[in-house]
Amino acid sequence: MAAAAPAAGSGTPREEEGPGGEAAAPQPQAPTSAPGARLSRLPLARVKALVKADPDVTLAGQEAIFILARAAELFVETIAKDAYCCAQQGKRKTLQRRDLGTLD
Repeated sequence: MAAAAPAAGSGTPREEEGPGGEAAAPQPQAPTSAPGARLSRLPLARVKALVKADPDVTLAGQEAIFILARAAELFVETIAKDAYCCAQQGKRKTLQRRDLGTLD
């Protein structure tokens, strides 16, 4: 007798039985929070235009453009978190230019 399937919309993957009756390993799924979720927050076309503006770059693949966009996102995130910590140490809620480090 077959096992009962989980309720529709439960969000849990169903393990299928393989040959011999043992349960097969669940297939890995890409993490998506919502339909149409973007992997990159920066527009890849803009990143590609910036890369092409460099005279030393002759060819850049789509994967390289994605990696550069993701690296830029992580850089901005790190700078923002550091600036927020500096503002908190000064008991302020508003970020100021001096919170970004030695950019002056």
